[in-house]
Amino acid sequence: MVRSLRGRLIVLLVLLVAAAGAAGMLMVGLFRQSATAQAGRAEAEIGSACNAMIDAYRSYSSGLGGASVELNNDALRRDLTAVVRTALRGRPRIEGGIWQADARSLAYAFPTYQGSGPKTDVPQAELPRIQAVNQAALAGNRQASSRYDAPSQVLLLTACPLPGPIPNLTAWTMTRVVTLAGSGYRLLMTGLGVLFGAVLAAAALLTRLTMTWSRHVAGIETALQAHDIAELPTLPATGERELDRIVMALNDAGQRLAEARRRADQLARQVATGERLAAIGRVAAGVAHEIRNPIAAMRLKAENAMAGDLLRKNSALAMMLGQIERLDALVRRLLSMAERETLNRAPVALKPFLDSCLSPHLELARSKALALECVADSEEPSFDPDQMRRALDNLVLNAIEAAPAGTAVVITARHDHENLVISVRDEGSGPDAKIRDHLFEPFVTGRADGTGLGLSIVREVAAAHGGSARLSSCQAGTVFEIVVPWRPS
Repeated sequence: MVRSLRGRLIVLLVLLVAAAGAAGMLMVGLFRQSATAQAGRAEAEIGSACNAMIDAYRSYSSGLGGASVELNNDALRRDLTAVVRTALRGRPRIEGGIWQADARSLAYAFPTYQGSGPKTDVPQAELPRIQAVNQAALAGNRQASSRYDAPSQVLLLTACPLPGPIPNLTAWTMTRVVTLAGSGYRLLMTGLGVLFGAVLAAAALLTRLTMTWSRHVAGIETALQAHDIAELPTLPATGERELDRIVMALNDAGQRLAEARRRADQLARQVATGERLAAIGRVAAGVAHEIRNPIAAMRLKAENAMAGDLLRKNSALAMMLGQIERLDALVRRLLSMAERETLNRAPVALKPFLDSCLSPHLELARSKALALECVADSEEPSFDPDQMRRALDNLVLNAIEAAPAGTAVVITARHDHENLVISVRDEGSGPDAKIRDHLFEPFVTGRADGTGLGLSIVREVAAAHGGSARLSSCQAGTVFEIVVPWRPS
């Protein structure tokens, strides 16, 4: 099914040419049928004329009685010519005469001849055909007819026996039906000319319309492709009313889209500000919670040590140093999240890099009866290896903590379209569904001994590379992915 405007116009042009051809054929067919009908009417008229000659000759021969007649008598020829003229008077375009087998033409007349003078001689060109039709009528003793078709006309002949005292006598009539001349032919040619001209004009109009629309549509398409979809260009008018309505609608849509984009950017800034404030609030609450517990423990130990002996004081100091170390680690991790370090991108061989990321965790994995595996493409993407190692350390440690004994933790790096995808997979049950939507926010954790900062560091590293971090699957195990551009643009 043709769906494009150009295709539909071409189909319309083909249908127009086909309809014009069919109409032309119909006109020619009707003209030919009209010519055939004319020939039929003319044939009936010359037959009637031949019968009229029989009647006129019968009246003439009744006055002769039984007297013998000499065929070479001039008076006889004049009388027979008068008989023919009388029978054919008032019959346009019909000529005829009386034929005798031995003496041949005895009389001839063409009363309606339109020439400069009366025509009195039998047409020599048709003489053999006149003789043939008279011989046929005489041999069969009945009316005989002949038809001779030519490119421009049809010649019709009829002969009939004449009963009377003169033996072997026949009357004949002849007429011509012109098929390719006259007003009918001129009308046909005029009609065909008008039809042909109309088809040419329609074809030229459709061709121009198709080319014009195709050019304007191509211009609109080029203009739209040259701009980002969020910034529709202002399209110029084409001069075609229907296309200009589309152009005006596109321009209006572009203006409304630009305005909507400005409003969306404003709302996005407001939402981002709100999210930052909310995140700051959550971080502040988490930091307060993380700091409050060690301070409360140190305070309790210090109060107990004040009333105790030296051993209890030393024990309290050791416990307080441990809590101070815990607070220091918390501060260091917070600082690593807040600091925006400059990326030092470099081409990195993936397999050796992943092996170096797994090696510090081999002893911990063995203690938990876990296997560490890595799979990597042979290509070399570009990223900061130190920053990416920090992110992978957090993912691998989380996977070791979550994986059941006897299973494997698998780290994979692959080239996916224009991105590098690094995934860490374990066969654990994954994080609680309640916290999945906030996994990468600070202080969100599913473990009682966790700080909730590891995944937020992973997210910050991915964002610094222009990518993202995500929880990919929790069906057959847990998969965390870091997606960053394969090479920076």
